[in-house]
Parts: sequence; structure tokens; C-alpha cells
Amino acid sequence: MSDSPDVETLAAGVLAGQRRALARAITLVESARDDDRPAAEALLARVMPGAGRSIRVGISGVPGVGKSTFIEAFGLHVVGRGHKVAVLAVDPSSKVSGGSILGDKTRMEVLSRNPAAFIRPSPAGRTLGGVARRTREAMVLVEAAGFDVVFVETVGVGQSETAVAEMVDMFLLLLLPAGGDELQGLKKGIVEIADLLLVNKADGDLAAAARRTAADYRGAVRMLRPANPPWKPVVEPVSAQTGAGLAEAWETVERYRRTMTEAGALQRRRAAQARAALWTEIEEGLRAAFRDDPAVAGALDDAERRVAAGRAPPAAAARRLVARFLAGPRFLAGQGDPR
Repeated sequence: MSDSPDVETLAAGVLAGQRRALARAITLVESARDDDRPAAEALLARVMPGAGRSIRVGISGVPGVGKSTFIEAFGLHVVGRGHKVAVLAVDPSSKVSGGSILGDKTRMEVLSRNPAAFIRPSPAGRTLGGVARRTREAMVLVEAAGFDVVFVETVGVGQSETAVAEMVDMFLLLLLPAGGDELQGLKKGIVEIADLLLVNKADGDLAAAARRTAADYRGAVRMLRPANPPWKPVVEPVSAQTGAGLAEAWETVERYRRTMTEAGALQRRRAAQARAALWTEIEEGLRAAFRDDPAVAGALDDAERRVAAGRAPPAAAARRLVARFLAGPRFLAGQGDPR
């Protein structure tokens, strides 16, 4: 951001549910500028007491499954039940600008106009898992602004997309009506962590196929170890076009929340996610400090060339670079009490 924001004013606006303040706050926490981080962290600390009371649902699925269409229909249904819905839609990044290419607001026009909904497309950037690095922080902000249902839509589906499950309460996987070959071809890893599997497009000529696919997946998930005991994954057909199955899907989300909360599993899941986020930030910070360190910069390019040419083992080259980093001025001079 070009101007340093007034953190207290911005925080007050977020807590009051002001959409402009919320949009500015998310822009601040997503900023890649080092000089914006202190303000972003101060803002998050200020609003965190007002967050944490939503149900967080990650949504993924193969290209063409109709994620945005489903989220719009599902979001409208949930809004109709008296909830406030925030959608954090993580889009592919432009290699030119670094910004979001698709912009899910253009694909959820009706939901985006609803005063009880807030849609924020964010670029995935270089983050694996189909989620933006600051998605966790954006969730805190929308919760503090009063949104009690948060959907996180990922870029696509695949082994790396399972990272979304590490920051949400419930993982919802959208599937296409398919036969046995397609069922076998889907990557097992993402099915294993799904809490709710919905076969979309269960209408018209595909209705029967969707019901068969749902039955096939029910049999398949019964053979898998549940990812989040005491919950057992649920598989149902739905239609984003006709609305069939949406009410039942929302009832399943509510039942999941009750079951996990009463067992203490939801609290443990969030605590584990917070610890994992801490280590992610530590690793990212160390990586950035390593690359920017003057003691390393001069040797890094040469080490990469030697490794690429097969003249040095990666492990040995890495060990020498790390030793150089740890022997650098910042460590020799000391940094005072790290607390």
C-alpha cells in the first residue's frame, strides 16, 4: 500500500463490518511490501479477539466441476438461512502483474450483490496448495467483520491442493458425475481428507449418473480411515443449477460442526493449524533472510551452477551455504534477546 494506514481506524472499521475497511484491510495483509508488515500484524492483533466464531469450509474440485457456480448457489442458500457469507476465492496469478486473473466476482454476480455476502478474489501467487499465503489472515479479518460462514475456493484439485485443509474446519470436495474409470483415476490423497463429497451437476441427463457416482464414492470412502474422527465422510449428489441437495449439504455442514465441537476435535484442529502456520511463517522468514543475506548472496549463484552441472552434491552445497549464513554478521554481532 502506498500510504501507511491508521491501524486503529482501520480496525474499528473492520469490527464495525464496514466493507470498504474490510477490503483495505485484506489488501494490507496481502501486501508483499516489507514496510506494510508491521501495520498488518498490528491490525491482526487488534481484531483477533473478534474472530474465530465462524465455520470455515474449504472447497476444491476438478476443473469444469462448477466450483464458482456451486459456491454462488450454496452461498445464496446459506444467506437465506440468516448467515453472513464471505468467499475467499483464490485465483490463478498473472505472470505479468502478479494479480488475480479470473476474478470470481465476475462469476458470482448475484451473490456479490447480496449485502450479507462478501467476495474477495486473491492471486494464488507462488504458494503451493491453491491458496494464497495470507488466506489465513484474510479469514481472521472477515470473521472479525461479522461473517460467520467462510468459504475458501481453491485454484483447482490435485495433491498440492490439499493445503487448504490445513487452514479450514471442513474440507468439501466437488466431483463430476463419472464412471468407474474416472473414480479410479482421481487422486486418492484428496479423497482421503475430504469431510463432505458432493457430486455436482445432478440434473437433467446427468442426474442418474450423479446418483451412481455418489453411491460408488460412498463405498470407496467407507474403506478409508476417516481424516477427522469422530466424523465419517458424507457423499451426496447436488445440483447448483436446480438447487437440489443444497439444503441437505448445509445441514451436513452444521452437523459436522456440532459433532466436532462436542468432541473437542474442532478446537484441537484449529490449535494444530495455528502451530503449523507459525512454523510456515518461520520457514518463509528464514528462507527470505537466507536469500537476502550478503554473506550468502555471493556464493548462492555459484552453488546453484555447480549443483545443476553435477559438480557438487546438493546436500554438501546446502550445508556450506547454511554454515556461511550462520557465520554471517547478523549472527556474529548478536541480535539481543530474541523475545
